[in-house]
Amino acid sequence: MALQFVHQQDPSLHQRRRQPSFTELQSIPWLALLSPAERTRAEAELVVADAKSGDFICRFGKPVTYWFGVVEGLLKMSADNAQGMTMTFTGVPPGGWFGEGTALKREPYRYNIQALRNSVVAGLPLETFHWLLDHSIGFNRFVMNQLNERLGQFIAAREIDRMNNPDLRVARSLAALFNPVLYPGVGDILRITQQELAYLVGLSRQRVNEALSALQVQGTIRIEYGGLRVLDLAALRSRMS
Repeated sequence: MALQFVHQQDPSLHQRRRQPSFTELQSIPWLALLSPAERTRAEAELVVADAKSGDFICRFGKPVTYWFGVVEGLLKMSADNAQGMTMTFTGVPPGGWFGEGTALKREPYRYNIQALRNSVVAGLPLETFHWLLDHSIGFNRFVMNQLNERLGQFIAAREIDRMNNPDLRVARSLAALFNPVLYPGVGDILRITQQELAYLVGLSRQRVNEALSALQVQGTIRIEYGGLRVLDLAALRSRMS
C-alpha cells in the first residue's frame, strides 16, 4: 500500500517509501501490545520513508491518510498564524507517534510536520489504524495514553509560550522531549543539536547555549557529543529560580 507523504518541493518522498526492516519494526512501541494476528496485519501494512531535512510529512489542510511515527531523526510540529508567523508546538523525537486525534476524527491536518534533519518516518494506513481500534484492547490503551499525555503536553506548551525566562523555556521544552510515554525511543540521551533545539524553543542558538550551560552547572543535564543526557528529569520539569 502506497504511503502518501506530502511535500510540494520534493515529490520524490513518495517514491522513497519501502517496507520497514526488522530493526525498524522493533523500534515501534505499540506493536508489542498487539496479539499475534493483530501484529501480523499491522506489520504487513506499515511502511517507512526516508525524509530529508526540510521535507514536510503533513501539511495544514491536507486530508489524513496515515498515522505517523518517528523511527529515527527529529521532526517539528508547527502552524502559521494569521500574521504569517510560524508557531512551533513541539518536537517529535524517535519513538514518537503523532496525529492520533486527527486520525480519529478523520479531519484535515491543523498543523505542519516537518523534518528538522534526515529522518525515517513510519506510516500506518488510516483504515488499519481504525481496524486496530476496533479489535485491539492493547492498541486502544496505547492511543488513550497518547491522547492523555498529548493533552498535558499542549497545556504545558501554552504555559511555556507565556514564559519570559529563557532558561526556564529551554528547561521545560527539553523536558517535553524526554517524555517516556510519548517518546520511548529517546531514553536518557537525546540526539539533538543546539540549533535544532533553538528552532523548537524559538530562541537564538547563542541563548540556548547559555541556558544549556546553566542547566549543566545545576546538574540537571550533561552536554555530550551530538546530544544531551538528562540527569534529573524532575528538576527539568520544575520551575527554576
